[in-house]
Amino acid sequence: MKVLIIEDDSSIASFIIKGLKESGFTVDSTADGEDGYMKLLTGVYDAAVVDIMLPGMDGLTVIENIRAKKINTPIIILSAKREVDDRIIGFQKGGDDYLTKPFSFSELLVRIQSLIRRSQKAEIITNLECSDLTMDLISHSVIRGSTTIELQPKEFSVLEYLLRNKGRVISKTLMMETVWDYNFDPQTNIVDVVISRLRSKIDKDFNTKLLHTVRGVGYVLKEN
Repeated sequence: MKVLIIEDDSSIASFIIKGLKESGFTVDSTADGEDGYMKLLTGVYDAAVVDIMLPGMDGLTVIENIRAKKINTPIIILSAKREVDDRIIGFQKGGDDYLTKPFSFSELLVRIQSLIRRSQKAEIITNLECSDLTMDLISHSVIRGSTTIELQPKEFSVLEYLLRNKGRVISKTLMMETVWDYNFDPQTNIVDVVISRLRSKIDKDFNTKLLHTVRGVGYVLKEN
């Protein structure tokens, strides 16, 4: 499980990061709101812990902007504000939970675990789609328009990952770690090879291209 911490108080951030790592989580962190926004926009996290008062971009704006991009990463808001109205605003902006400072790590951990469980149950789906491209996870079939597309197992896995993150740019590093389950080797072109084969199958014979390369960043599946 991977969690993002967006917190500019170094002592609080270190406290959370240490506890999460000891609990078996992989953790990314940043003290800057804009950087946190970009990490949520381009990375894949099982949950995020976001402080409200941040440099660059405040936490509520980070959450609001992420939700506007249709990114549903479960988010716990951290704040020193205890008023009911403050919590209501946090939920209205798109937060899933609200924890006031000071807090115990055990409570934060339980809340993160609960959000992740709820999110995973909510995301049990059998079909993924982007424009006229449809993937059936039960029959393991892919159709674009009225054309059935035959994919090799790794091509299917890469396309599934891109469909689950439709509209988000996925780096080669993240692709390797997730689909191939090993660390990225900058000398290998295995991701490019599979992407090329995939593009020839789902885009070559169609007017609208869905699979795009973002130079220097990665790949994204989007409708336009």
